[in-house]
Amino acid sequence: MSAKRRSSGTRTGKSTKKERRDRSTAINPDLEDAALRSALADAWRRRERYSHGSLQLDCEPFPHCKISHFIHDESSARGLQNELLQLHFNSKSNDLYKFQQSDDLKIIKEPHISEIRSVIFGQFRAWLSEVIGVDLEPTVDISCAKYEHTDVLLCHDDELEGRRVAFILYLVPAWEMCDGGTLDLYSTDEHQQPVGVMKSLLPCWNTLMFFEVSPVSFHQVSEVIAEGKCRLSMSGWFHGPSLPRPARYIEPALACHTHIPRDEAVLSEWVNETYLQPLYQAQVQQEFESSSEIRLPNFLQEEKFKQVSDALRLAEIQWERRGPPNKRCYASAELQSVPACLKECWEFLSSEPLFLLLSNLTGLSLHYLAVRDESDSESGDGEEDGGHGAGGPGTSRTALAEKKDKGPPTCVGELRRWAHGDYTLLHDSTKREFALDLLLHLGCTGWKPEFGGFTSYIAHDEDEEEGEELLTVYPEDNSLALVYRDKETLKFVKHINHRSIQTDHTAYYDFSFTYYE
Repeated sequence: MSAKRRSSGTRTGKSTKKERRDRSTAINPDLEDAALRSALADAWRRRERYSHGSLQLDCEPFPHCKISHFIHDESSARGLQNELLQLHFNSKSNDLYKFQQSDDLKIIKEPHISEIRSVIFGQFRAWLSEVIGVDLEPTVDISCAKYEHTDVLLCHDDELEGRRVAFILYLVPAWEMCDGGTLDLYSTDEHQQPVGVMKSLLPCWNTLMFFEVSPVSFHQVSEVIAEGKCRLSMSGWFHGPSLPRPARYIEPALACHTHIPRDEAVLSEWVNETYLQPLYQAQVQQEFESSSEIRLPNFLQEEKFKQVSDALRLAEIQWERRGPPNKRCYASAELQSVPACLKECWEFLSSEPLFLLLSNLTGLSLHYLAVRDESDSESGDGEEDGGHGAGGPGTSRTALAEKKDKGPPTCVGELRRWAHGDYTLLHDSTKREFALDLLLHLGCTGWKPEFGGFTSYIAHDEDEEEGEELLTVYPEDNSLALVYRDKETLKFVKHINHRSIQTDHTAYYDFSFTYYE
């Protein structure tokens, strides 16, 4: 910006307007203090805590800094807030988040937005480069986000090629911890995996937070609990050379096992007799083969369903939290602690007769006695590129070839409890596989879709952030869901939000099994 020339006479309206515009772009004068900037840079380099005036730096669990009163002029901050609230926002929802986001702010021409963008891209970027000792690129990502009641952004590290520093400018009303919406920073373990929230930072009016993007910069925006409040912010990333990333940690998988030998009488003991009739099984199989999924209501015998449901509420069950939180968060039962009828149910779902029943219901080769018309699947019939995953019928020749010579059918299962705050996420180490998923929901009377907790199946697309939704399985008491997925089909359980605790049923349960041909 060129320097303005002083005038000894009365200023024109035009020059007065320009002067007001220049004042509105000013940011906190502490950032212009060379001594303070040098001290902050030294603390950043040493990874030490530093605080002076409106600047607060902390390096645990990873380097992050708060700048209070970022925009020097209060009226400019209010003007920026008003302009942002007038923007068009797009609803964003997938496994990781639910909130509203504006279009790219680089194309917005509103005056206050343009001014703060110019400051962040120019003056603040130069200041930040000096503080962290990194030559940041001119390219800056920037957008606006609104988080309202039940909105959330779950645990992630922000790492993407070129991102070096993340920033958030909060333009929120008076905010308290009980409102939720905090910026939570996670500690990590020896494998650089997130463990738990180490620090929760409250969003404050006209405060800018920035932190280093690294392999351990795991953080989240906790669910907004407050009703009628809007957590408004501008946020984005400065780009520069990425920090070295270690080899990805591969966590141990749950152990698979072959079927448990049981007498076929176990089926009549546990299963609604409707599903044991050969003609009905053939009808189910035909429907399943056309859509790769089916719901079987009232699957368990009524007496068994009641026994299992009652046992799930017993205090003697030991529930273990399953993580890490960048992949999953729910409770899994320790089988050694469960009442006898729950253990029997788990064994029934692992039993040889159940493998055979699933074969007859789906047409999959889960038992050597299963009747399967190989001519249909091997002939192709125009399904060469189809796949037999959720949302698409048919089994390609490639799929059949990949599934040969893999040994006997196997399964892996869990008994899970789902409550407020629980979820699963898609992640880079998700195993791509052909598999049959079984979900048997229990204790979910009165559960509503707006609570979350439903299982979404999506078609994987690396170019699409949210993926194409193929199927949603909602919790429904004593309903058995069967879904066959291929290597391009992924699944997640949607975050369970605060609305769920406002009912008599604050948790539900499921037996989750996966079967392999």
